[in-house]
Amino acid sequence: MNRHTRKMLLNLATATAVAATAVVVFLPAAQAAPGTVTSNVNVRSGPGTNYEVVDTARRGTQVDVQQCQGSWCYIVKAGPDGWVSANYLSAGGNPVNPSQPGINFGIQVPGGPSINFGVGQQPQPPRPGPSPRPRPQPTFGEVCFFDRTNFRGGSFCLEQGESIRNLGDWRDRISSIDNSDGLSVQVCSERNFRNCRTYTTSARNLGDFDDYIASIRVR
Repeated sequence: MNRHTRKMLLNLATATAVAATAVVVFLPAAQAAPGTVTSNVNVRSGPGTNYEVVDTARRGTQVDVQQCQGSWCYIVKAGPDGWVSANYLSAGGNPVNPSQPGINFGIQVPGGPSINFGVGQQPQPPRPGPSPRPRPQPTFGEVCFFDRTNFRGGSFCLEQGESIRNLGDWRDRISSIDNSDGLSVQVCSERNFRNCRTYTTSARNLGDFDDYIASIRVR
């Protein structure tokens, strides 16, 4: 084999290896993974509760999970897309591990754990080691508020520990409350949590507080 022919074959083999490596590294991040919303949850503009709420995903909604960051995942669905907590998603009927959501969904997690395999190599089983102690999982909950009775119409949700001193455009519009998680929900007819009543269950109709709420907090 002459020098020119060997050089051509070497260049071809190198290009093939680079292309195959690119597929292994970048293809998983471009694929969406199916998921299901397990409870009503806020859809936010970024991965955290400090980002704006852009929509509410209802329990049972089927979504495509595009990527995960920490314990937050970006979902695509009917209506506005955005970020939700992985605690409110399931993959294949199983709860998602908040510390490693990408592994549950089989997608790349920016800034999180990742698994890489070499081209043409088989994944190796992990070495045996001591079994870790199970860690208690935190509990999460939220409440959704609707502008019509029987949980209909426009809505927004708050997670446990969140509050709004002044509802602004939503003032005097709330007519029903979905409190499936049994949290303590304080609704007040005046701003800054004055003249309040507390709900620990869902309410299809708020009675004399219907369309008469100016501030709320969830405990």
